Amino acid sequence: MAKASFQSFFMGGFECSTHRLRSGRRLDLIASTGHDQHATADYARLKESALLTARDGIRWHLIERAPGQYDFSSALNLLHAARRSGVQVIWDLCHYGWPDWLDIFSPGFVDSLARLAASFTRLLVDETGEVPFICPINEISFFAWASGDEALFYPYARGRGNELKRQLVRAAIAATASVWDVCPQARIIHTDPAINVIADPLKPRDANAAESYRLAQYAGWDMLGGRLAPELGGAEKYLDIIGINYYPHNQWIYPERTMIPLSDPLYRPLRSILREVHERYGRMMFIAETGIEGEARPGWLRYVCYEVCAAIREGVPIEGICLYPAVNHPGWEDDRHCHNGLWDYAGTDGQREIFEPLASELRRQQRFFAGLRSEKGQHAKGARLEPSGRSSVTAP
Repeated sequence: MAKASFQSFFMGGFECSTHRLRSGRRLDLIASTGHDQHATADYARLKESALLTARDGIRWHLIERAPGQYDFSSALNLLHAARRSGVQVIWDLCHYGWPDWLDIFSPGFVDSLARLAASFTRLLVDETGEVPFICPINEISFFAWASGDEALFYPYARGRGNELKRQLVRAAIAATASVWDVCPQARIIHTDPAINVIADPLKPRDANAAESYRLAQYAGWDMLGGRLAPELGGAEKYLDIIGINYYPHNQWIYPERTMIPLSDPLYRPLRSILREVHERYGRMMFIAETGIEGEARPGWLRYVCYEVCAAIREGVPIEGICLYPAVNHPGWEDDRHCHNGLWDYAGTDGQREIFEPLASELRRQQRFFAGLRSEKGQHAKGARLEPSGRSSVTAP
């Protein structure tokens, strides 16, 4: 695959989860954040902040209310808003949610996602004339673990994680093939969290189990690439662009899941994690999601940028960092006001208050990375990031 052409190194992502809660209520983060109503203003804000690439999603349950009957009006609203602002979008097709009439464990799920992918890709090509960037299924490995093993997400299953992971891989491969049938130049993104799991140093007997748990993060990508379970139809060509989702809670002690804080000597530097992913797959990568809640937002961005800079200087091809989410959103389970975005809830006029400390840090990092990238991957002479993120952020 050719090198991807993201319009900007720094990006903004809109939360677009649409799964059902245990109560039966369906989430729709695009609606609850007001992004559907204020898409034009939201994308204009991204452009004003030099975030010219975005992650966003379509809402499958609204588009295909009955099998094979598509209404893309909800997606067109976002697409047209992005086009007016000149913002490039990476589109999620399935971000934890699907239509009620569809059983995710059935063969029909694979076929339905493939047909949706083809229809939406045709729409994108017809509307934009540009090369689409599409993420068929968000976080395959994590999704399968959360929904199939831990009963954290719909359909709240246990003991079916591997079955679900294989199903999601089949669907992602079928969707990718459908996208390429319509537009062979389309770029495909596969995202998953990058994690570090270790045993308590005082409990070395847990070391092997912890390492097995850690390595499980690669199962989805390995299946897509045909390295694991080749009967699913995976091949190296399906590993196009790898999106790394990385948050403060991505490192913990096994088996208690005690989070390792950034200040702990046991915390593995992000640059090391990124290097391992690159050495394993050799693909272009970007930070597809990263963020934190509260006042720690600027410090967390500083840390991630510091580590990404170090990884780039070591030859790891990181092509972007996506602030996720770009706007604050209600908590999934309790509707609490999550202060984790660059902008807050929208007023009736569509205006959103910006969190200036994060905006200021973003501008500083944009200036630095512009200089770094102008060196075409070589060390930026005399440039330095300060202070180190490790000492300036406290993970919750």
